[in-house]
Amino acid sequence: MPLQIIFTHNSFYCDETEEQLTEKEEHLRSAFAANRYRTLFEIGFGKAENSESSSLSYLRTISERYVDLLTSMPGLELLRGRAEVMLDEDTVAELLDSVPYAIGTEYIDSDWLNNIFSALNATFTSEMKDYSGTVQMFLTEKSEHLRTPERIFFHLVENSNDDLPFAFMATYATESEGQICHMPLSYALTEFKSDRSKLVTLLSCLEKVSEVSPLLGGFVESGEMFHPLRLDANEAYEFLKAVPAIEHCGVMCRVPNWWRKKQSSVNLSVTLGEKKASMLGFETLVSMVPELTVNGERLSKREIEQLLKQTDGLAFLKGKWIEVDHERLRKLLNDMEKYGGSLTLLQALRMDSGMSEKSEPDVGVKITNGRWLKEMLGNLRQPDSMKSVKVPAGVHAELRNYQKTGFSWLMYMQKLGFGACLADDMGLGKTLQILTFLEKLRTAKKDARVLLIVPASLLGNWEKEAQKFTPKITYTILHGKGKSLISNELDSAESLVYITTYGMAARMEKLAEITWDCLILDEAQAIKNPVTRQTKAIKKIPARQKIAMTGTPIENDLTNLWSLFDFLNKGLLGTSAEFRDFSKKLDTDKGGYRKLKSMVSPFILRRVKTDRSIIYDLPEKMEQIEYVGLSKKQIVLYRKQVSDLEKALTDGQSKMERRGKVLAAILKLKQICNHPDQFLGQEGYDPADSGKFCILKDICETIYEKRERVLVFTQYREITEYLAAYLEKIFHHKGLIIHGGIPAKKRTELVERFNGEAYVPFMVLSVKAGGTGLNLTAANHVIHFDRWWNPAVENQATDRAFRIGQQKNVIVYKLVSEGTIEEKIDAIINSKKELADNVIGSGGEKWITEMNDSELLNLMRLELK
Repeated sequence: MPLQIIFTHNSFYCDETEEQLTEKEEHLRSAFAANRYRTLFEIGFGKAENSESSSLSYLRTISERYVDLLTSMPGLELLRGRAEVMLDEDTVAELLDSVPYAIGTEYIDSDWLNNIFSALNATFTSEMKDYSGTVQMFLTEKSEHLRTPERIFFHLVENSNDDLPFAFMATYATESEGQICHMPLSYALTEFKSDRSKLVTLLSCLEKVSEVSPLLGGFVESGEMFHPLRLDANEAYEFLKAVPAIEHCGVMCRVPNWWRKKQSSVNLSVTLGEKKASMLGFETLVSMVPELTVNGERLSKREIEQLLKQTDGLAFLKGKWIEVDHERLRKLLNDMEKYGGSLTLLQALRMDSGMSEKSEPDVGVKITNGRWLKEMLGNLRQPDSMKSVKVPAGVHAELRNYQKTGFSWLMYMQKLGFGACLADDMGLGKTLQILTFLEKLRTAKKDARVLLIVPASLLGNWEKEAQKFTPKITYTILHGKGKSLISNELDSAESLVYITTYGMAARMEKLAEITWDCLILDEAQAIKNPVTRQTKAIKKIPARQKIAMTGTPIENDLTNLWSLFDFLNKGLLGTSAEFRDFSKKLDTDKGGYRKLKSMVSPFILRRVKTDRSIIYDLPEKMEQIEYVGLSKKQIVLYRKQVSDLEKALTDGQSKMERRGKVLAAILKLKQICNHPDQFLGQEGYDPADSGKFCILKDICETIYEKRERVLVFTQYREITEYLAAYLEKIFHHKGLIIHGGIPAKKRTELVERFNGEAYVPFMVLSVKAGGTGLNLTAANHVIHFDRWWNPAVENQATDRAFRIGQQKNVIVYKLVSEGTIEEKIDAIINSKKELADNVIGSGGEKWITEMNDSELLNLMRLELK
């Protein structure tokens, strides 16, 4: 994989990776590490590698644009290090249109770009401070093709005079009281009257201009160049056509916006979906109406005839200047015949985005949306504007505003028959929004059948969340039994929702024999690779609607994006080969990312924790319980320990002896819930043997995709190194460990490293050693791998990240093994506040030893469904 760039809220850095980089990439990464903005400045003068990542290519685009603007500043030689490139609206729009799919690009906005340009300005100032030669010499050293712009500048503006409707003037850049100003060219004759050589140098560029523009050559020869002039339409048109050649000579031109933006050209505009179509999904037909327009305004047949009667040039029509090009106009009239009639909604959406062959702009075809299609796409791209749907009474939760919007958006997508990707950031409640959607489906369609496919580690979590928030939803778990038993259960059950895992879905062909009302994928990145057996099997399952849930929509590999949409809305991004060809063009066509995002944005709802519109609606600390199933090995060991304790609780033993046995049993059960090898004293730590290790992987993979950081707390020092080794594989980076054996001075060094700029993705801490006194605000995720059963101690540990200096919302995950003592005590803590504060808070786990034998064994006994 080529060198990747990670974007942050105000800057960027190079991703550290174990992947083999080329020698040039290694050199570039080192250069960025030494001085990122100086290196960014330098790459704007160089050439890109063919294999360059889209994120690095975007940085190069920014730098190249900066160099373009810098080298088009008249008076640059006078300004030298005082030159300051300012971003204009058009450049901002251009750069935002070319933002690729990469990690952290949600931070890139106009403020971000202005911040980067400020850093580049500071770099140029620093470079020129110690440079004794001319700016031209400086630029030539960077690239032999660069030239400083001439100090002369040409202006063309519209004039109110009917006969001579344009005004022309030449100015030059000069310095006055420390400021650069533009003066009429005639002033140069006075300024340089005593220094003829400077005057000759200033005016030398006019000779080159005369060679490319006979019109301006005449002005130079007659001396009119030194005075303001009035031009007729033909003279203005001649000048405008010569602007590219004039600017190539180094003389910048300021001309009307309608010419720069090609708004004077006649275009073939095709209006799609003016009238409401039948709601039948992508195959519904929408109208396609072609017409000739100028700057969005329709031309009547009479106006077109009028243009054809005029000679080539500029014509004033409907209060605007229009370029008359007979050859182009006749071609557009002929092409109108191709765009009459109707087409499917799928074809219309591909045309709207510019990804369809029919929408290529070679003959000036512009696709515009009619009232119905515009309103529909507007609702999808800005769901806050759509009509909200009332949350069903059967939902036992208070949805936040953005969650209500997400629910309404899902209902609207179902109404339209579109596949939907709910891609909210971690911690924003995707599960609750889906459950609300399913509860609405339950009340609307009595015989509905929904298939929900989730990672095995999340089965218990979905079950608990459904019981908690939507208790009226009936569900069947298709997992944990033989294939034939599950198949029989599928036939006999009458549930709304059938929940299974990706592994089971890939093996059960019977799932593809049912046309489901809705097929939902949680952690949908599981189908990002289109060639795997699992992906192919899941895509064969038919459904009237498909929903994908993911906290990490595609960041780098566009193949993954295609695979996701091949599942959700097949054909929208074309075939795999068509999309591959389109992706290859993105290296040269930066606007292609705008087309791609325009295509997919209606079908992806993505809210992140940094969105200003939802921050006010979020608590600063979000806590969630992750319910974890036990592996078969954990179940066997757990049951044996409960059985051994039951036998050990004999009459006649002292209170102290009984307490010792109970506390020892609790320790063993908690170790088994963590990992069998912790209990057995072995060193293998196979992740498949522990439900907690599996869910830890699911959580941390998403954290790594966003290059965020996490604290993992455990009570047990002996497991810290195994957790760190496992996390290192997930994050592809080394992390840090703090436990009681780490000296205080060393801990301080580790904290500084973790909070530093270099990416340290995780720190594993024992609760006693890391629970107090440390400031670890670089992390915005906290995972309690095992439970202390003392809320005060857990909160102290969480507050290592959630404290003054933390600029992000903190998400706290508490792992609880299903059916075990962990789940039962967690329920006690949450239901009995007084017990949690007084008994548990003061006595740790000793309160459990005061239970009678029956209560104690009921607490410890494994209860699986």
